[in-house]
Amino acid sequence: MSPLITKPAPDFTATAVMPDNTLKEDFSLADYRGKYVVLFFYPLDFTFVCPSEILQFDKYLNQFKEKNCEIIGVSIDSQFSHLAWKNTPVNEGGIGNIQYPLVADLDKKISLDYGVLLDAGIALRGTFLIDKEGILRHSVINDLPLGRNIEEALRMVGALQFHEKHGDVCPANWNEGDEAMKPTRKGVAEYLSNLNLKRN
Repeated sequence: MSPLITKPAPDFTATAVMPDNTLKEDFSLADYRGKYVVLFFYPLDFTFVCPSEILQFDKYLNQFKEKNCEIIGVSIDSQFSHLAWKNTPVNEGGIGNIQYPLVADLDKKISLDYGVLLDAGIALRGTFLIDKEGILRHSVINDLPLGRNIEEALRMVGALQFHEKHGDVCPANWNEGDEAMKPTRKGVAEYLSNLNLKRN
């Protein structure tokens, strides 16, 4: 399978459980054009690592929204399973009333299109950053036992937006407020020289 990055994010229309717990049968990724999107896949409702990730995305939701970025979760479960999980209290293993959509991928086409579907029929922990034009700019895929870092997903949104605004590129471990790098030989040399000085 060829890399998805730099290409249009595979579009889809499916049923989703919305933040107000209504079911939207014609939920479409295309409706989010003009916003940044973090689209994430998780294996199954009512499992183990998944609720910790889902709740962490909800915890940071306002920080994503401040960056004009929406969060969308996807699994192969039905919309009714999603809704039941939302209606289960956190202290009973549920996710409570999280405030972003959960998409039902019952036919597994979305998971397949994004390259995260396992032979067992469930999705790996894939996270995809989509820009305002609908282009995939970043992805990371974890195996089932390995929970993702939500702060890293937020950092990547900031890095992309910084690059779009300034044209500079974001070196290793870059965080908002850090020095970036001019994408030239001189820029690299200057950045690395400053890095060495900081080390010493």
